[in-house]
Amino acid sequence: MKTKTRCSMLLLVSALLISGCAHYPVNAPVRSANPKSGYRFQTVARTNPDDLLLMLAFSGGGTRAAALSYGVLEELRKTEVGCPGNEHRLLDDVGLISSVSGGSFTAAYYALWGDRIFTDFEPRFLKKRVQTGLLLRTLAPWNGVRLASPGFGRSDLAAEYYDRLLFDHATFGDLMCRNGRPYLSVNATDIGSGARFEFTQDEFDLIGSDVSRFSVSRAVAASSAFPVLLTPIVLENYSARQRQSEPEWIHSILDDPDASSRLKYVDSQARTYVGGQRQFVHLLDGGLSDNLGLRGALDRAMAHEEYTRIPGGPPKLPRRIAIIVVNAHTDSDYGWDSNEYSLGLGALLGSLSQVTVSHYSFETVELFKEVMTRVSRERSDSLGKVSNCQPPEIDTYIIELHFRQLANESDRRFFNSVRTSLQLPSRTVDRLRELAARELAGNREFKRLVADLKRQPDKSPPANQQSLATAAVTQR
Repeated sequence: MKTKTRCSMLLLVSALLISGCAHYPVNAPVRSANPKSGYRFQTVARTNPDDLLLMLAFSGGGTRAAALSYGVLEELRKTEVGCPGNEHRLLDDVGLISSVSGGSFTAAYYALWGDRIFTDFEPRFLKKRVQTGLLLRTLAPWNGVRLASPGFGRSDLAAEYYDRLLFDHATFGDLMCRNGRPYLSVNATDIGSGARFEFTQDEFDLIGSDVSRFSVSRAVAASSAFPVLLTPIVLENYSARQRQSEPEWIHSILDDPDASSRLKYVDSQARTYVGGQRQFVHLLDGGLSDNLGLRGALDRAMAHEEYTRIPGGPPKLPRRIAIIVVNAHTDSDYGWDSNEYSLGLGALLGSLSQVTVSHYSFETVELFKEVMTRVSRERSDSLGKVSNCQPPEIDTYIIELHFRQLANESDRRFFNSVRTSLQLPSRTVDRLRELAARELAGNREFKRLVADLKRQPDKSPPANQQSLATAAVTQR
C-alpha cells in the first residue's frame, strides 16, 4: 500500500514538474539584419517566361477552404498556356500565394512540396479526421499535463500535430530552397493591435527575429487559431529587449504630410513593434483581420500609389498581373427572419460574424479594384511625362471566385450547408474540389487570361490600357 502511495506521489510530482517546464518553441533572433536577404518576395520571386505575375489568395473556412483551394490548383495544373510549341501549365506561372486560416494548409503544403500535393494531400489532410485527431491529443493525459503549463497552449499542440501530419519539421528557410515554387505569405492576426501579421522576413525584421528558422507548422497554426477553441501562438519581440532604429519605409510614410491616413495607420501599427514596449506578440486566426488573404496586396498597392512620384519613377512591372481570389465564405440561415423574438447567443454571434466577414471581404475586393485603377492611371501619366510616349500596356485580371451565390440552386444549397470544420466527409471534399475547378474554368476573366497567354506576343503598342500597378507587392 505504501509502495502504491509513493508511486502515486512520484507521478503527481513528475506531472507538476512537467507542467511547469512545458513551453512553446521560441522564435529565433536574427543574426544580422539584411534587407536583401531572407525570405522576402524580392529575394525569392522568380522570373516568368510569360512576363506574368500570377497571385493566388486563399481565404479562411476550415477544410472547406482547403478543398476549394486544392480544386483551383488542380484546374491550374490542367490548364495549358503559352504560344504553340511552347506550352506549359498555368500552375507553373504562380508567383505568390497569400493565405489565411483553412486556406493556409493548402498554400503552405504546395509551396513546400510542389506537385506532391496531388498525390498525398487528400489522405494526409483533406480526407483525414483532423479535428478528431486534435481533440484526442488534447484529451490525452500526458498532453493534459503539458497544457496545464501557462507557457504551452492548444495551438502549440496543434502546431506539433500539423508538423507530424503535413510539414515534417520544415521551416521558412526550407521554402527558400524550393526553386520554381511560389512565394508564400501566411497571414495571422496580432490580437494586441488587431493588425494583420504575415510570416515573412519583412515582418520579422520588426521584431528582430529570423523567419528562416521558424517552422511552417507554427505559422499555419497561428493563421488557423480560431479564438476560444484554440489559443494564441506567441512570438518574442527582440526589438523590445534592444531597441533598434526604425526601417526607412516607416519614416518615409509617417513623416510625409501628404501620405493618406490609411497608410499612416498601417505604418503606425508596424512602429509598435520597434517602439520597445511590446515584449511579446500574440497571434490568432488570420480571418479576424482579413478573411480573403488580400489585404497585404492592397496595403502595398496603396503604398505604391502614393509614391509613384519618387525620383527615378516606379519599378519595372510585368506585362500582365493577375490575381485569383478563392472566397470560401458561406451564407448561413440563423432564422432571424422567421422568428418574432430574439434568438440565442450562439445564433447572434454567428450571424454577426457572418455579416461582418461578408461585408468586410466585399469592401476589400472593391477597394482593391479602385486602388489598382488609380495606380494604373498615375503610372501611365508618370511614365508618359518621362518618356514622352505612351507606356506599354499592363493587362490586369482580377478573378474572384465566391461560391455562396452560385447560379445552380443545388450547388448553392450544398455549398452553404458545408460547415466550417477541420474534417468533412470524403464525398463533400470531392464535390468542393470539382465545384472550385468548374467555377474557375468558367470564369470570364480567367478565360480572358488563358486566351491572352496563348496568343502570339504583339510587338506593337496596344491602344487599350488597363494598367494595374501591384508592383507594391514587391515592396514592404
